[in-house]
Amino acid sequence: MGDPADMGRKVVPVMKPAERMAHEGLVPAREADSGSVGGGVKLRKELGLLDGVAIIVGVIIGAGIFVSPKGVLQNSGSIGVSLLVWVLCGGLSLMGALCYAELGTMIPRSGGDYAYIGEAFGPLPAFLYLWVALFVIVPTGNAITALTFAQYILQPAWPTCEPPDEVIRLIAAVVTCVLTAINCYNVKWATRVQDLFTGTKLLALVVIVLAGLYALGAGKTENLQQPFKGTITSPGYIALSFYSGLFSYAGWNYLNFVTEELKDPYRNLPRAICISLPMVTIIYVLANIAYFVVLTRDELLSSNAVAVLFGEKMLGVMSWTMPVFVACSTFGALNGAIFASSRLFFVGARQGHLPAAIALINVKRLTPVPSLIFLCIITLVLLVIKDVYVLINYVSFVESFFTLVSVTGLLYMRYSKPDLHRPIKVSIILPLVFFVICTFLVTLPIYVSPVEVGVGVAIILAGIPVYFVFIHWQNKPQWLTRSSHAFNTTCAKLFECVLEDER
Repeated sequence: MGDPADMGRKVVPVMKPAERMAHEGLVPAREADSGSVGGGVKLRKELGLLDGVAIIVGVIIGAGIFVSPKGVLQNSGSIGVSLLVWVLCGGLSLMGALCYAELGTMIPRSGGDYAYIGEAFGPLPAFLYLWVALFVIVPTGNAITALTFAQYILQPAWPTCEPPDEVIRLIAAVVTCVLTAINCYNVKWATRVQDLFTGTKLLALVVIVLAGLYALGAGKTENLQQPFKGTITSPGYIALSFYSGLFSYAGWNYLNFVTEELKDPYRNLPRAICISLPMVTIIYVLANIAYFVVLTRDELLSSNAVAVLFGEKMLGVMSWTMPVFVACSTFGALNGAIFASSRLFFVGARQGHLPAAIALINVKRLTPVPSLIFLCIITLVLLVIKDVYVLINYVSFVESFFTLVSVTGLLYMRYSKPDLHRPIKVSIILPLVFFVICTFLVTLPIYVSPVEVGVGVAIILAGIPVYFVFIHWQNKPQWLTRSSHAFNTTCAKLFECVLEDER
């Protein structure tokens, strides 16, 4: 059958970057010296099972579990329902990840949802996902993670007050640039950083769980006496509590963004999913039990940094370690997000939906340097915006919507393309149940948060005219073609890059 990545490239894209750039005098990819098969420049398959698990766990466990239990409790109303939501969010994420394992091995190309939506429904829906991911979902998530890192790493230096906003944003910008540089330099360096900080964040959660179990063993059970008191039964608020929980599980599909760099993806993709998701779910539930044992309901709802408050009450003179642990957690999450999401934009450019320069690969490092730098620049721009946190209110709906589109594509291709090779084929019950739950999560918040949903829809629709002007329109003015020519050529020379082999 050949290499899965090569199989994926036989699908004809909307417009190959090679076709658009052949006249620009760039070095043909197959003439570059590299160690890849056939002499072409390709992304290396350097990610093993441990790296895959580290990417999933490292991206999922970011700032969420340390700060967002408040949102789940606030919208569910009670401790009992809150714990149930955490369990169900883990189960839903595992269900979705297994559905994505079928998609990822059936369509073994990097890019995740972008590749699957394009295969199922064509270029316009795929571009709309890329459009939203490019300007809202990915850079906003990265900016929030970088700001959270800066907030907590600076907290010990300002123990009695908030660190200055300018210093927070400067540190956030620096860490974003440093991690981008590491990812540009070497894939192995990036994965080693990921492995190290995944271990650090797991250690932080182990400390929380053990401290909570110690308190529970010492007889501190008063907070658990009436676990379902105050339960909110409104479906809209239940959906919002799932949004808060799923925010902490966000990243379960990130390994699908780097399928082409995963060794033996048919085996390692589902194995990494089945190891990492149950592990994260168990850790999250135990951490929340620890929170509820130590903190009262009112204390938890009044705090924006639950883990820090927990540390102050349980760790005594060592309470300073909790902000450091949270900073390490967000550092690892940011590294994993940069590594995986840059591949999304790389694949989008390779398919002709972004400037062709973003599809270039550095001839020495074999990393998508322009794509990484492009993502870094957008993230830095968002760090300048004072109200960047407000964007979080709008991206949850958009992410859930496109997850729904992807699983709809899986169901659609079961019947429209039954002969596609499916190394992994899940029971039809899984995608059907996942489809129903995603529909519930997308539609019910309309009644509770109509403004956020409306803005999310507007962001998606704004991509339609962009698609028809810049992608679909073939006979563009000469000045636009010449500008594109100059930009792509300059990037190729500046970053010592060539196009990936697309034979």
